[in-house]
Amino acid sequence: MIRFAAIALILTLAACSSGGFGVSKDRVYAPDIDARGTAEPGLVVGHRLMAAGQPELALAAFRRAGAEEGLTPEVLSALGTANIGLGRLNQAEALFRRALKEEAEWPELWNNLGVVLMERGKISEAAEAFRRAYALDNGESDAIRDNLRLALEKIDNSGYADLDQDYKLVRRGSSDYLIRTTG
Repeated sequence: MIRFAAIALILTLAACSSGGFGVSKDRVYAPDIDARGTAEPGLVVGHRLMAAGQPELALAAFRRAGAEEGLTPEVLSALGTANIGLGRLNQAEALFRRALKEEAEWPELWNNLGVVLMERGKISEAAEAFRRAYALDNGESDAIRDNLRLALEKIDNSGYADLDQDYKLVRRGSSDYLIRTTG
């Protein structure tokens, strides 16, 4: 009886196997790990995660970048952007202001501070941040121009119902982020 059970077990296990000790060619497996490979920089990973709509994971990647590179203005700006995605406007504003102390000539950073200020209802201060961004950018960014226009419209129409508006976060490089308000 024990022999029969052992033979049945071996046949059952053999039927589950594709044969041999190698990897089956008919299945999909994760690629092998290259021990000599290098990890992507935390900023690159974080920006990809932000573009994919994962601000919490992006925040962790940006923190890793801060640990590796130090809290440069670019890292502080990225942390601020992730905090906006998580709805942490006070933290985002503080991070942007801290970055501006070191990099006051960065138009994207002024723009992103303006977005936070708009979201917090500080319209006049936001318009001033957008003006600075627009001046530093020489009027080349459509996103910054649109944000300035929306802020000025909101100041002009302050006595009327709020307008439905889209504010755009921007970063160095080819990606930009969009913040949608409900009005």
